[in-house]
Amino acid sequence: MTKQVVAHQKFIRQTPQKLRLIANMIRPLKVEEAVIQLKVSSKRGAKVILKVLTQAKTNAINIGLKSETLKIHSIEISEGPTFKRWNPVSRGRAHKILKRTSHIKITLEGSNQPTEKITSKKADKKGK
Repeated sequence: MTKQVVAHQKFIRQTPQKLRLIANMIRPLKVEEAVIQLKVSSKRGAKVILKVLTQAKTNAINIGLKSETLKIHSIEISEGPTFKRWNPVSRGRAHKILKRTSHIKITLEGSNQPTEKITSKKADKKGK
C-alpha cells in the first residue's frame, strides 16, 4: 500500500525559474539519489530544495514509511509574491526592480513494506 507525504516551504527569496532548473534535475530520481545530487550541486537553490526534501523524508519516516521505498512523486515550484522596488536613474526617472519569491511543494510516495530483492534462479539453486 502506497502513501503520499507532502512538505511545503513558502516565501523563498529565489526566483521560481532558478528553482525549477534544480527541480527538473532531481524530479525522476529516488529520494536518496536526489539528496546526493543536491548536496554536490553548486546552485544556491539546491540548499533550499534539499531542506524541503529532507523535511518530507522525515515526515514520511514519522508516519511509518520505509526510507528505501521513498520516491519523488511531484515537485511544484510556484510563484510567490513579488517585492517591487525602484532604482533612480537619470533625468528624475525610475527603473523598477522586481524581487521575486517562490513556494515549493514536494510530494513523496512510498510504502511501509521494504522492497524485496529479486533473486535469480541460479542463486536459489546454490542455496539448496
